[in-house]
Amino acid sequence: MSKFTIRKKLSSCLLKLAGWKYDMKEEFPQKCLFCVAPHTSNWDLLLGELFYFASGGRHKAHFFIKKEWFFFPLNYFFKAIGGLPVDREKKNSLVEQMIRRFNAEENFCLAVTPEATRKANPNWKRGFYYIAQGADVPILLGYLDYSKKIVGVEKIFIPTGDVETDMNEIKKFYLQFKGRYPENFAI
Repeated sequence: MSKFTIRKKLSSCLLKLAGWKYDMKEEFPQKCLFCVAPHTSNWDLLLGELFYFASGGRHKAHFFIKKEWFFFPLNYFFKAIGGLPVDREKKNSLVEQMIRRFNAEENFCLAVTPEATRKANPNWKRGFYYIAQGADVPILLGYLDYSKKIVGVEKIFIPTGDVETDMNEIKKFYLQFKGRYPENFAI
């Protein structure tokens, strides 16, 4: 049995043991950006990782995480599972860095929570949109619905360049899902 098959079966089993289902309506392209919401709990990361591998993700999916989480020994764990530390205090051209990374790699997936916090934030960050547009990769709309205990990807969104209209459409999509702490999710 291959490493991929073992990881897929183990992830599926762990999701099932936790009482969760996963739903994959779109296949993973070699390069893509996952927009994941609602993000109201630290458990979202674990559920997202299990979903990714249970549903057929073959390569490490990367994700942003605030640099404060990168302390010993957690720094080794987060790096191993694809964590990319972000210093929120510095302007560091993260969008341009990620576009270059997408362009340089054959397989690259990046998961972003547009709220950029687990607290209610109706002013979603748009960096994920600009990364996808600049790297010419699709945005997979991923979700966690704690009310139904389902994690999944329902559709592929291709940025049109009309940021306001596209962001409104993306936000409308997420109205149907409930985070672990629904009061912490704002559109």
